[in-house]
Amino acid sequence: MSVELFQAEPEGADLRIGIVQSRFNEPVCTALREACLAELARLGVSDDDIVLCSVPGALEIPFVLHRMAGTGSFDALIALGAVIRGETYHFELVANESGSGIQGVATEFGVPVANAVLTTNTDEQAMVRAPVKGAEAARVAVEMARLSDWLDDLESTDDIGWALENGVRD
Repeated sequence: MSVELFQAEPEGADLRIGIVQSRFNEPVCTALREACLAELARLGVSDDDIVLCSVPGALEIPFVLHRMAGTGSFDALIALGAVIRGETYHFELVANESGSGIQGVATEFGVPVANAVLTTNTDEQAMVRAPVKGAEAARVAVEMARLSDWLDDLESTDDIGWALENGVRD
């Protein structure tokens, strides 16, 4: 018995990507955005196919993602933000609620959402992670958009072999 494995290629040409970026903890969020945009460009996503929205903080990210997903205009969405631990319970509230809201958009609308809302103990940890996680979010969004396309094709055919041979749809 042989089980086929499909892993989407990270090819971003002709994908429409929506990004929602928090302004709170601005230096970290700027680093996330710059790394994300650079990686999207490297993967072949055109600047014309990227919509970037800015929101005050991490708790506002799910609302805008929800509105973007509701348009049906995006192949994938990306959340960028930073929640850095303070001395109160507020950190847990913001981290948990924003994460839950972001994941809820993906499951409600069936659109991939790459979550790069960092949760760290210090500003220094966040600054170190930002370039890595920003680029990673771009790769995740592109790969999951392609996988979603492939699954759409799989749903429209009874021939799994055909879908595996043809990979990502045009």
